[in-house]
Amino acid sequence: MSKKRVVIAGMGFGGLRAAKALAGSGFELTMVDRNNFHLFQPLLYQVATAGLEEEAIAYPVRALTRHWRGASFLLAEISGVDLAEKCLLTDAGKVSYDYLIVAAGSRTNYFGMESVATHAFDLKRLDQAEDLRNHILLKFEQASREPDYQRRAALLTFVIVGGGPTGVEFAGALRELIVYVLSQDHPDISVADTRVVLIEAADSLLTAMPSDLREYACRKLRSMGVEVLLENRVVGATAESVELHGGAVIASHTLFWSAGVAAAEMAGYLLGVERAAAGRIVVQSDLSIKDHPEVFVVGDMACCLQEGVPLPMMAPVASQQGTYAAKMIHARELGNTLPPFRYFDKGAMATIGKSCAVATAAGFRFRGYIAWLAWLLLHLYYLIGFRNRMVVMMNWTYAYWFQERQVRLITAKKRRAASLP
Repeated sequence: MSKKRVVIAGMGFGGLRAAKALAGSGFELTMVDRNNFHLFQPLLYQVATAGLEEEAIAYPVRALTRHWRGASFLLAEISGVDLAEKCLLTDAGKVSYDYLIVAAGSRTNYFGMESVATHAFDLKRLDQAEDLRNHILLKFEQASREPDYQRRAALLTFVIVGGGPTGVEFAGALRELIVYVLSQDHPDISVADTRVVLIEAADSLLTAMPSDLREYACRKLRSMGVEVLLENRVVGATAESVELHGGAVIASHTLFWSAGVAAAEMAGYLLGVERAAAGRIVVQSDLSIKDHPEVFVVGDMACCLQEGVPLPMMAPVASQQGTYAAKMIHARELGNTLPPFRYFDKGAMATIGKSCAVATAAGFRFRGYIAWLAWLLLHLYYLIGFRNRMVVMMNWTYAYWFQERQVRLITAKKRRAASLP
């Protein structure tokens, strides 16, 4: 009797956890992704702010799977799912399955604002981080030779939308890059000439955290020179300006968007299934979709209710769901049952700058140096590959002691068409 075939679509956090749990356990395992590497997305902003090389936060999938019995990898673009025929449609042909785990992640949500989608940068892919780094460095090069004061000010104004962990971490890292590195590289540009503006629609940053940590993060960013605008919304943008909902306009050539995510395009390939807000697929308590118990959706694409509220679109949720889906497949084959999926919240954290972060874990709250150290150690732990851990640790150590960023290379003078949102 042939082995049952499990296909995993997407090798993000959820897909990787599922693959690890299924590898070598008697299934024919096929992993499909448009990239040949697993990307550690939480550190993309450090690539964009010249803190890390691209290779330090990515790891080849084939290097992971070479010792996994019964596992194979297919580099392909997914174009559809035939639920009736139980096959995945790709540009490399059809891939049949007995079980399917959909873990394709998310895309940036611009909430229908086409002008923002056209002109904003986001961080979902490795090449986007490189493009954003090139753009930031080029703005300083252009400003250093710009005679017009107003245009120079716009070139040196960087607007960040979204006060969640990504926006807060990017704002802090960008401000430190400007203060400690770029202002030294460009003696004709002073720190006072630059602006980093963080815009959040809610009345506080990091809304998922306790109020004292939210206030601390806001105070710390402002003390670093970041302009924090709360209860403000961006409603439009051009190549040289950002428009707020009250009619105010910020002259800026750089807009970074981290204010929302939606299910990846692959969600649209699952025809006839129930969807929730942001295009997420509604799943059953065992993470399968209704009428198709052999198909599981995990991570950002899945709308899984807990206490009546959808679980957040975060890496820890995706990781736990990936492991659960693998266990569920094992249980099905053995004729066993499992209790419904339940997410265990281990806490949350966000770094603000050097020696400064906020974190919650097991009911405790941390801030400052201790939270920052915990953030460093946890991210090093979850990185894949000994070399990557060593490279990241050495970069962080060097930056800590010398306040320097070595990866400030302009590798392309024009934003590649493939990186456009």
